[in-house]
Amino acid sequence: MDNVRAAITAVGHYLPEDILTNADLEKMVDTSDEWILSRTGIRERRILKDPTKATSFMATNAALELIQKRGLNPEEIDLIIVATVTPDMFFPATGCIVAAQIGATNAWAYDISAACSGFLFALSTGARFIESGKHKKVLVIGADKMSSIVDYTDRTTCVLFGDGAGCVLLEADSEGYGIQDSIEHSDGSMWDALCMLGGGSLHPPSPITLEKRLHHLHQEGPPVFKAAVKGMADVAADVMERNNLTGDDVRFLVPHQANLRIIDATARRMGVTMDKVMLNIERYGNTTAGTIPLCLADWESKLRKGDNLVLAAFGGGFTWGASWVKWAYDGDGN
Repeated sequence: MDNVRAAITAVGHYLPEDILTNADLEKMVDTSDEWILSRTGIRERRILKDPTKATSFMATNAALELIQKRGLNPEEIDLIIVATVTPDMFFPATGCIVAAQIGATNAWAYDISAACSGFLFALSTGARFIESGKHKKVLVIGADKMSSIVDYTDRTTCVLFGDGAGCVLLEADSEGYGIQDSIEHSDGSMWDALCMLGGGSLHPPSPITLEKRLHHLHQEGPPVFKAAVKGMADVAADVMERNNLTGDDVRFLVPHQANLRIIDATARRMGVTMDKVMLNIERYGNTTAGTIPLCLADWESKLRKGDNLVLAAFGGGFTWGASWVKWAYDGDGN
């Protein structure tokens, strides 16, 4: 199986209907549209307001869109990996719920938690199952309902995040397309700079954790920003350098949508102009594990067979990584 690679053969996505704009946030916390836009590049984000619906709802709808577009029988799916930090519950895995909802009765499923790098980590993991020959069809989903853990009294973090889900189908390719290379890193020495302290075995739910608002996302902006700029830019450049790629070779950079300044720094480090960067941060904000597959869904019609894509992300943990993908089909269906 040495010549077999895992190719992305279909994409799907789901975004909630409700929109939270910067103007809305101006009424909630001490902020302004100009402040948010200049520091992040975000104008609005989607919010799943229905309290009866969670991450599995979005992941399921993204998967169903993919299945319909691809004309896929769900029973053909061998494995489902869901990347998320906002699972419906600690267990069962959100992947198991999605499998049941879409009728993937022959698939096994599990979740990966790597924050904003989650989709890339899941993509790399799913690719190994294809390359080994163990599985023929692997569904990789990035989905997060960040509104469920955002503190909407914290002006520094509530402006950043939105809800959404994206997914891809991996299948074997022996013609040179698919995931060519990937690099993954993690460093837990600064775990507390970006985390959610409450809810786990260290700080299980209690009146104290609720009073201290430990069940909300916590982020220390400056150290996270500094690490993200270096980590995401370096790893994207590294995957290019070890494969002798230049900026001219890259059709699109597909970056995690955390902050426009981080994305700009990554593009400059790669030697890629901004017209070759997939951006949707202005409309969706940071959907954590959902950002990269949502970009692929938004840009699918513009992609052509053989296009070189560099996917890059940085997230809590700290975790970061990059993948070189040679696109396997024309986005217009030809």
